[in-house]
Amino acid sequence: MIHYFRVVISGFLIVLLFTFFNTIKVEKWVITSGCTLSVSGSTNINSFVCEVTQSAAADTINHYNYDPVKKYYPISGMMFIDVTGFNCHNPMMTSDLRKTLKYKEYPKLIINFISLQKLPDLKNKKDKITGLVDIELSGVKKRFNIEYEFQLAKANEIQVIGSKQILFSDFNLIPPRKLGGMIKTNNELMITFNISMKSI
Repeated sequence: MIHYFRVVISGFLIVLLFTFFNTIKVEKWVITSGCTLSVSGSTNINSFVCEVTQSAAADTINHYNYDPVKKYYPISGMMFIDVTGFNCHNPMMTSDLRKTLKYKEYPKLIINFISLQKLPDLKNKKDKITGLVDIELSGVKKRFNIEYEFQLAKANEIQVIGSKQILFSDFNLIPPRKLGGMIKTNNELMITFNISMKSI
């Protein structure tokens, strides 16, 4: 009799787990065009913008069922940015930024998407949402709350703009200096990325 109940309970647990895993909803957004990333900051003399433009990889961003415990929608997907692709529109500044970011040791800036507070509602063609990302730069990974703006670009295609202010010191980096320290780059940087994708 005990053996019988063990078999019944085991069978019930198997059915329960099978049902649970088969009710996990996974939806995909595929990147449809090139993505851009910019880093803007300032020195004690002027401001600057450094940009990377690259073709989209054959990549997707997945989003899953709402997590009632963590109170967000889990998502997965990554952006890999070539640090050598940064162009500050000034050769000296471009070189200084790449060296500061240790491009030879760590050639990629990585953005790993973690979650969204909610899924975009594009009935009015625009929605603002916050979410979590991991940013890995110069061998250091940090988690940030990031602000997104979702826009309906055309039928079934979404443009996503995300932005976050970070610090050089967040990644154990010292802002570049020139001319014996007379030109000093401030610690604050604004990272902004722009991608286009569609639901599949």
